[in-house]
Amino acid sequence: MKKVLLACALTLSLAACAQQGGGGGFGMNKQTGGAVLGGVGGAVAGSQFGKGKGQLAATAVGTLLGAFIGSEVGASLDRADQTYANQAGNRAFERAPSGQSVAWNNPDSGNSGTITPTRTYEATPGQYCREYQQTIMVGGQQQQSYGTACRQPDGSWKVQN
Repeated sequence: MKKVLLACALTLSLAACAQQGGGGGFGMNKQTGGAVLGGVGGAVAGSQFGKGKGQLAATAVGTLLGAFIGSEVGASLDRADQTYANQAGNRAFERAPSGQSVAWNNPDSGNSGTITPTRTYEATPGQYCREYQQTIMVGGQQQQSYGTACRQPDGSWKVQN
């Protein structure tokens, strides 16, 4: 498990470096988001093979391969996809009870997804946050991510991670 967490931390570090060039839906650009999701999934898959140093190597290879594949999937989300996903996210964070999914679909690209709030809490007095799960379907490939969004003083929602 420690090896998977290490691989995930590496993926997130790489994503943070790549993110400095711009923003996108839910706080990161689409290609970086795909790389993060793919890297985490690749780390988990790679950690299932080998023992000792071999398992660490498989985890590292899985992380890098997953990040590359995820980056390519993320690159295929266009601006309209991001707009649909952001609108669904705002509806989910604002109105959906925990456990209820809000779906989005871009009829032009065929890409779709859901955002499901999983827990609501008060981070600091007056600042409410919602943990969520997001599923995106791009070109027949499904990616999942988890995060937290918090309500800002102006009433908007900002994804924290």
